[in-house]
Amino acid sequence: MSRSCRAHSIVFFALLLSLWGGSPAAAEKPLIHFGVIPRYNPMIMYQNYQPIMDYLTQNTPYRFELKLARDYPEVVEHLRTGVTQVASLGDVTFAAASQGFGAKPILRPRNQSGQPDYFSLIIVRKESPLTEVAHLKGKNFAFGNVHSTSGNLIPRIYLFEHGVNLDDLGRYENLPTHTDVARAVLKGQFDAGAVKDVVAYRYQESGLRILARSAPIPAVPIVVRRDAPQALIDALTGALLAIDPENPQQQKMLAEWDPEFRHGFVPASTEDYQPILQMLENITGGCGKSCHPQ
Repeated sequence: MSRSCRAHSIVFFALLLSLWGGSPAAAEKPLIHFGVIPRYNPMIMYQNYQPIMDYLTQNTPYRFELKLARDYPEVVEHLRTGVTQVASLGDVTFAAASQGFGAKPILRPRNQSGQPDYFSLIIVRKESPLTEVAHLKGKNFAFGNVHSTSGNLIPRIYLFEHGVNLDDLGRYENLPTHTDVARAVLKGQFDAGAVKDVVAYRYQESGLRILARSAPIPAVPIVVRRDAPQALIDALTGALLAIDPENPQQQKMLAEWDPEFRHGFVPASTEDYQPILQMLENITGGCGKSCHPQ
């Protein structure tokens, strides 16, 4: 999808959401805009995150509205300028927001094993003859968004540490979203690609196979502005820490949430992301910070 088409899709779904409305009681609550980096296309973004907004509206003194953006930097800019007060960022975009204007992480989600981390996976088609990372030399590779942790930063470092430099690849390209990478590999446009784990798992039944897995990455943070009211932070953390994926009454609700947010949350701090901040300071393999602009 072109940038203009993607922007028009965002506008369309934002208009559709506004037409849904809400209860009179919810409309009287103070409005909080919640940003999310564009991990998927706009339709999937609304499907996955609007139920979370509904839950927060029902269980806090605030009315939450999803605020989508055209790209990763715009999500950070929305948080910086106060267009949004809260955002779900990636580790790299959090680094930009933290170092740029003091944004604070307050929560990070657990994975299905109960741990607050996730993985970057290298994927190939199920029938691909590739069986190890060294086989990627001379092959075409799809990275995720240039600002993505699991789609760009981690796999570039992973490939270098396993003996595959960017110059060893036949061709490589950064695609806008994890979904774009998965679909491009499935279509045979690339021999392999890098995506976050939940996207790889979603497309396994469609014909993807996992070739390699990174070390654990600190789970994506929910971030607030430096001047966020403590009442808002307390309401958010209270509502999301109350999520219990083992509770049968909550399981039906959680099934509609983004897969990354279905397993509960733990408190987060800037210290949790020091490994990522250090990687950005010492990027190996000749990639340089131009690969990961902040």
